Amino acid sequence: MPRFIISIALLFIVGSAFAQTPPANSPAQPQPPSAYYPAPPPLQAPQVDQGAPLKDLSSPLVDGQSKVMRTAIDSETEAQLFAGAIKIVWGRYAKIKGAKPGDVAVTKQGALWIVKGRIDSVAPGTEGDWAAIDGVVERIAAGHVQVRGEVAFRVAKVQKGTPCKVAGTLNFRRSGKSQVWRLAEGDNPCDGTQELFDLVYEKPVEKKPVPAQPKRG
Repeated sequence: MPRFIISIALLFIVGSAFAQTPPANSPAQPQPPSAYYPAPPPLQAPQVDQGAPLKDLSSPLVDGQSKVMRTAIDSETEAQLFAGAIKIVWGRYAKIKGAKPGDVAVTKQGALWIVKGRIDSVAPGTEGDWAAIDGVVERIAAGHVQVRGEVAFRVAKVQKGTPCKVAGTLNFRRSGKSQVWRLAEGDNPCDGTQELFDLVYEKPVEKKPVPAQPKRG
């Protein structure tokens, strides 16, 4: 009789162990939070924001986000400099012989500043590639211009030529006496390349008056 009771107890323990062990093909249990990893890993990586129309770029901002009505000017000196930004330099191709800068325009619509521009690469082997900016200026401070909009990059060898873009709040920074504002978020989201997207101020050339020539008698 005792042996029978012992056998029943052993069968009960073994059965309980099997019941607690998940099958081999069952989904893994979520990772519990810890001090070093506060949340379980996502089931899939976030989708990269790709694709941009060739014209009339529009920023995919969150619905209901307040619209920029005016540009905040914290530095009049910086604002005067940025108003003279007329060129785009694209670092990806800037060192290739034959590369040329693109054009950018900073305009004012009442109290709101607008920035739009595009550079089409003409360096040998890169024809058809381009980069563009379209946005409104949120704030201008010393050495810092904050833009809400997007910058798109079209590179033939990246994503089969599909334009890749960074969008939202973009920060252009300048240091010292530099005449260049560089996009801080300028890494291409599709291949990780540092695009080195720059807006360049060019001081207008002052034309000196030509002295009048004395008349010959």
